Amino acid sequence: MGKRREGREAAVQFLFAHDLHGEHTPEEQEAFWEIHSAKPSVREHAETLARGVLAHREEIDALIAPVLKNFRLERLAHVDRNILRLAVHELLHLPEVPAPVILNEAIEIAKSLGAGESGGFVNGILDQIARSTRPDAPRRKPADQD
Repeated sequence: MGKRREGREAAVQFLFAHDLHGEHTPEEQEAFWEIHSAKPSVREHAETLARGVLAHREEIDALIAPVLKNFRLERLAHVDRNILRLAVHELLHLPEVPAPVILNEAIEIAKSLGAGESGGFVNGILDQIARSTRPDAPRRKPADQD
């Protein structure tokens, strides 16, 4: 697994913990990284991503919520919600990362960390958001066409 994927997974795990416990003290953040035991470059990437999500969370959630037909953001599984937040942050604020890469990474992380249908769920939501945030980006093929 590459450094960027590890960083994304660690960021999702950090955001998951943040969802459950709220703000972390510096000591709690350090304890998270001791348990995670990430390499310095992975930790740096993860922290940058997590800070970006937390700084723009209202904007990110405002893009996700309307796509969740007949469902509230708060009712999503914590893992799925934070995978979506991370990917939407990347779509909005990291234009150097191609949209298909962001979607593929999010789907793979959802398959790895989420429940049975998380990959397909994340794919459907992010595809809709990517169409509006990056309309000129190439599309990822649906899973049934791979």
